[in-house]
Amino acid sequence: MQQQQQQTMNTSQPMPQPPRVITTKDLAYLSDHLSWQLNAVKKYHHYANECTDPDVRNMLNQAGQMHLRHYQLLLNHCQHNNNQVMANLPQQTQ
Repeated sequence: MQQQQQQTMNTSQPMPQPPRVITTKDLAYLSDHLSWQLNAVKKYHHYANECTDPDVRNMLNQAGQMHLRHYQLLLNHCQHNNNQVMANLPQQTQ
């Protein structure tokens, strides 16, 4: 049982760098996540503009900026020529 827990802990660690290519499934997940981040940015911006308490407005703006940074980070990871990288990978035969 302890060995199984160690294997689970080892697989849950973040990757040191993004993979060289993005699969179709990865791209779908990234697209969804980008949409969620952008939606959060828009909602925090809207609610900050509606808020009359300056402290709450500031906190909402900070949360919105955090989601914007996450959005930009994901977008930067997606902005490389995935097709070119895929073409240069060795083809696997089945």
